[in-house]
Amino acid sequence: MALNKYLDVSPEVAEALAAGRPVVALESTIISHGMPYPQNVETALAVENIIRENGAVPATIAIIGGRLKAGCTKEEIEYLGRTGTAVTKASRRDLAMLCARGQDGATTVTTTMIIAHMAGIKVFATGGIGGVHRGAETTMDISADLEELAHTPVMVVCAGAKSILDLGLTLEYLETHGVPVLGYGTHELPAFYTRHSGFAVDYQVDSPEELAAAFRASLELGFDGGMLVTNPIPEEYSMDPGVINAAIEEALRQAGARGIHGKETTPFLLAKVKELTGGDSLDSNIQLVFNNARLAAKTAACLAK
Repeated sequence: MALNKYLDVSPEVAEALAAGRPVVALESTIISHGMPYPQNVETALAVENIIRENGAVPATIAIIGGRLKAGCTKEEIEYLGRTGTAVTKASRRDLAMLCARGQDGATTVTTTMIIAHMAGIKVFATGGIGGVHRGAETTMDISADLEELAHTPVMVVCAGAKSILDLGLTLEYLETHGVPVLGYGTHELPAFYTRHSGFAVDYQVDSPEELAAAFRASLELGFDGGMLVTNPIPEEYSMDPGVINAAIEEALRQAGARGIHGKETTPFLLAKVKELTGGDSLDSNIQLVFNNARLAAKTAACLAK
C-alpha cells in the first residue's frame, strides 16, 4: 500500500514491516481517556514491552500535530498521558479535520485500525471494542468500531465488548456485517471484566497458529473486513459478575440523569465503574490489556512466518 502523505511510520516499525517481521498496533485512547496519569503512561510502556518479549514490534498509534503516527516515541506517549482528556478522542469522522488543522488526536479502535491498515500492520491489540449501547433501539448509539471491523482488514484482539454495552445486539450487528467473531479458548463471548456473557461466538480457536491461519485465509480470499478475536480476561483477574453488573447499572443511571451521550458515554461509564468498584475495575482493565498484547504478539509472529 502506498504510504499516505499524512502518515509517519517510526523507523523501528518501518524496518520491521520492510523485513516482514511481526508488528502489533496499539491504540492511544486508552492512554489519554482510559486511565489516570501516570498509570496510563506506565501501562502503555509495559504493553509495548510485553509485545517485544513475545517476539513482535509494538506500534502505538496516535495523531500528533496533524500527523498520523504508526509508532510513537516514549516522549509522545508521555505527552498523550499528561495531556489526557484534553486530547481529542478521534474517530473516523475526526481524522480529516485533525490533519487539516494540525491538531492532536488519541485513536479509538476505529482510527487505530485505519492507520494500522495504511501502514501495513495486520494485527492490533486493545482492551475491549465499542459496540451497540444499551437502549440503542431508541438512541441509535452504535460504536463506529463495528463499521470499521466490517471493511478494514485488520485482526483486532480484545477481551470482548465492554460490558457497559448490549452484548447480544453487538454480536447481531457484527453478524449482519459479516465480521467473524472468534473466541480464544472459549465458545462464549467474554464480557471485558468477566470471562462469561452467556452469548456464543462464531468459532472457538485454541492456538495463535490457528488464529493466524484464519486471518491469512481471510486476506487471501480478498475479504475487505477485519476479524475479531475475543480473549477472556485471566481467571485470577476476572471480577464478580454481580459486583460489576451492579456498578454498570448505577453508572448507566447516573449517565442518563446527567444527559451524557455520544463519545462522552464510554469514558464516563468506565470512570464511574472504577469509582464504584474501588479501583478493582481499573486493575482488571490493565491485566486484560496485557493478556491481549501477549496473544496479539504471538499471533502476529505466526502470521509473519
